[in-house]
Amino acid sequence: MRETRTYEIIEDVANFRSEVGIIYFSQFNEKVLKKLLKENHLLFIPLFEAAPHVFISSMHPLTGRKEVTLEDLEDYPFLAFEQGTFNSFYFSEEILSTAPHKKTIHVSDRATLFNLLIGLNGYTICSGILNSNLNGDNIVSVPLKTEEWMRIGYICNDKFPLSPISLSYIRELKNVIAAEGFVILTESGR
Repeated sequence: MRETRTYEIIEDVANFRSEVGIIYFSQFNEKVLKKLLKENHLLFIPLFEAAPHVFISSMHPLTGRKEVTLEDLEDYPFLAFEQGTFNSFYFSEEILSTAPHKKTIHVSDRATLFNLLIGLNGYTICSGILNSNLNGDNIVSVPLKTEEWMRIGYICNDKFPLSPISLSYIRELKNVIAAEGFVILTESGR
C-alpha cells in the first residue's frame, strides 16, 4: 500500500504495479479522468459521494463553525499536495484547487500537511473523512459551503479480476465508509 499522486495511482494500476487505487471525480475533473481511465483500460467503481470539507487545526479560529466558505478561509494558507510532472489541475488531490487562494503551500506528504495545518492555521479541502485513531484529535473537519461534490471510488484494471486480498481490502474500506455515515454506492453510482 502506498500513498501517491493521482496520475501515479492511475499509472500504477494501468501497469499492474497496483491492483486498486483510490481517486475521486468532481464536476471539474470527471470528463478528463474518465477519458484517461478508458485509454488505460481501467474501471472506476464508485464507493460514496461526499460534500467537500476543510481540514483545519482544532485550535483554528474557524473551528466550531457549522460550515465555512472560501471567503472565510481567504486569510489562511491553502495546503495542497504537489502533483509532480503531471501538475494538471485535473489531477489535484484537493477539490476546488482552481479557486483563488492568497497563499498556497504545496507539500509532498500527509504528515507535513497536517503539521502545517496546525502550525500555520492552514487548511486543505477534502472529503471530510478523518480518523482520529490515525490522525489524533489535533485536526478537525468542517463542511465547506459549496455546490461541488466528490464521488470517491476505486479504480482497477479491466483485464484481470481482483485478487482475494484486494476484494477483502475493498470490503473493509466499505465498512469504514459506512461507519462514517456515508451511503455505499452501487457500481452504477447510485
